[in-house]
Amino acid sequence: MKVAVVKEGAPGERRVALVPETVQKLSQGGLEVLVEKGAGDSAWFPDDTYTAAGATVTTTDNLYATADVILTVTRPDEAALGRLRSGQAVNRHARAADRPAPGPCPRGTRRHRDLARRAAAHAVAGPGHGRADLAGQRRRVQGGAGGRRGVRPVSFPLLITAAGTARPAKLLVLGTGVAGLQAIGTARRLGAQVSGYDVRPASKGEVESLGATFIDLTSAVSAAGEGGYARELTAEEREAQQAELATHIARHDVIITTAQVPGRRPPLLITADAVAAMAPGSVIVDMGSSPLGGNVAGSVPGEAVVTPNGVTIIGAENLAASVPTAASNAFSRNISALLLNLVSASDPDHRELKIDTTDDIQAGVVVAHGGEVVHPAVAKLLAADSANQGS
Repeated sequence: MKVAVVKEGAPGERRVALVPETVQKLSQGGLEVLVEKGAGDSAWFPDDTYTAAGATVTTTDNLYATADVILTVTRPDEAALGRLRSGQAVNRHARAADRPAPGPCPRGTRRHRDLARRAAAHAVAGPGHGRADLAGQRRRVQGGAGGRRGVRPVSFPLLITAAGTARPAKLLVLGTGVAGLQAIGTARRLGAQVSGYDVRPASKGEVESLGATFIDLTSAVSAAGEGGYARELTAEEREAQQAELATHIARHDVIITTAQVPGRRPPLLITADAVAAMAPGSVIVDMGSSPLGGNVAGSVPGEAVVTPNGVTIIGAENLAASVPTAASNAFSRNISALLLNLVSASDPDHRELKIDTTDDIQAGVVVAHGGEVVHPAVAKLLAADSANQGS
């Protein structure tokens, strides 16, 4: 069976789906690996490193014409979709923001439902491989970067000099999942005075274990959801949370927000009034910023916005692509492990995909197979779309 690694074409995307190290693992598993010319260049994996690992570097046309499985980081574009053959499988990364949202499609979400419809002739897997740890570290660095126009240069550690003492920066992390905890740990190592908050009660011990202070809200409710995510708060719970958080927000120099609910609009944690109460030169880094919305009023994905009172709001962008080598290594390990799980091991000399949607792992990642959308959640949303269009 031939597995192909394509060169990413999305703007700003520097990652690659498979690195030379994992090429060897797939080869040992009986798979032949094809790599599109230049696929790993942006992540510092030149073609000769793939060749040395046992892969065949080839042209785009040959890759799509002969491969059984296409590996990609981003959503296939129109040109790529046009090249796919019936029965050809696509394995790609699925971010939380990519997953279908319930109800009317917000901007940027309908194209993912359209992809599911058009790809129904293929076996399409979209696992949500973790990048949050890298993103958390990267966001902490951005939040503390001085010199950006409109940003007050902040010294993270306590500094005692002949000219006087500079207090450490006060940093608040809202949403202490994987990314939030990485941000806390990095900021603590740099000497900042760090606090954290999350609606999941279990996160308090995790925050305090890193030496940070957990903010206890009198209005707090348990919002622990499935799969380690937080559930969506009710309107009343959200308003009470926002009002009490505003007093803490105003006292911090840097704030990092990381809250997301898979497939839904990210919760608004920092209102326009809370931003207006912050000191000029403060920085907010919104990791929840996406086409579906963000954690901060006024944030724009991929942009830095300076408010009238001098607060800089940095909207999330493709953070993993800014550290492509490390991110590609992590993604490659996950995608190769999934691929080997999907491949039949009955005949070592003749590997092939064995799709079994009754398998717990496959049921969570296989979107379309055999001409039909088989992922229950996606199928339900597509059916609702069709019903709404007919009414």
